[in-house]
Amino acid sequence: MEKIQVLDLGGSIVAPEQIDTDFLKEMRDFLTDWLKEDEERKIILIIGGGAPARKYQQAYKGTEKNPSNEELDWIGIMATRLNAQMIKAVMSDYCKDPVVTDPSVVKSMTGRILVAAGWKPGWSTDYDAVLLAETFGAGTILNLSNIKKVYTADPNLDPSAKALDKISWEEYQKICGDTWTPGKNTPFDPVATKKARELKMKVIAADGKDLSNLNKIFHEGDFEGTIIGPE
Repeated sequence: MEKIQVLDLGGSIVAPEQIDTDFLKEMRDFLTDWLKEDEERKIILIIGGGAPARKYQQAYKGTEKNPSNEELDWIGIMATRLNAQMIKAVMSDYCKDPVVTDPSVVKSMTGRILVAAGWKPGWSTDYDAVLLAETFGAGTILNLSNIKKVYTADPNLDPSAKALDKISWEEYQKICGDTWTPGKNTPFDPVATKKARELKMKVIAADGKDLSNLNKIFHEGDFEGTIIGPE
């Protein structure tokens, strides 16, 4: 089991519509209990934008005939930073560093939990998660959102879509595409996919609110989710 767990938390579970305070307390207790089991353990949390990003992006689109993708990205990034600052406060006993907004300059962490948000336009927080995992030597990223598994297609649009237990990076890239657009709805974004594939990392996509299942992942048990990994 890795000593550093990198959790890429989708905004869909942090702030689906309203801030889910019950979940935040449960997640805090779960993560701190895991840290207490071994003093060498550390956690990196990368936080998505959720409903605040979506609502503000839609508001901007409502004012412009040709909304700028860069501006849409910046709006989403600011939402991730708001969510991340809240998570840092929730984890304050263990999180001593400021919220990371530029993963390229981070080389160490003072506390046992490090919280990160969006960086700059061109990708989602998934890419930031890959960069931080590379820096801290973590070979696996836990991509936690409101879906239990990766599907062959969007199950809301394609009734024939099938849930996957495992998929190679090559096959996953075909599903998610090659380019990023603000608000793109894929479990793991195309830019992050390219980088993770290059680094031969593994991503586990799972339901972030199922803490019993997350405990199985942490302790290398049988879990429900999708492994995206090297060919």
